[in-house]
Amino acid sequence: MDIRKVKKLIELIEGSDIAEIEIKEGEEAVRISRIAAHVPAVMPTTQYQAAAVAPAAAPPEAAAVPAPVAKGEVVKSPMVGTFYRSPSPSAPVFVEIGTHVKVGDVICIVEAMKMMNQIESDFAGVVEAIMVENGEPVEFDQALISIV
Repeated sequence: MDIRKVKKLIELIEGSDIAEIEIKEGEEAVRISRIAAHVPAVMPTTQYQAAAVAPAAAPPEAAAVPAPVAKGEVVKSPMVGTFYRSPSPSAPVFVEIGTHVKVGDVICIVEAMKMMNQIESDFAGVVEAIMVENGEPVEFDQALISIV
């Protein structure tokens, strides 16, 4: 099936109320669905909400420590992936708190789909806070490093 036809089908579905379509041409078949991505997300959310009810009875002293609030400019993750402070486990970290950085300096790596993406500073200044632990997963637009 021609990719242009598939793109056209996607455009048609986006502009309509159709939730799913399947088309077969000879041995080739294409199924386009809007619902499939949303259905699994509903069930785990309900399970997590039910699990979150029990810890709510814990005393106020057991509350989680809030994340540090940044005073300066914040470098955010441009993608979903895994945060790394150094290019390899045996290499020194790119920056520490108190490190002076210039615009364009590599300050960390976000691994996404087995690709190591160097994250460069958009700001010049001193590293105020590193808001993510090494090896932690990060979300798109999540604060990584604060620079003042």
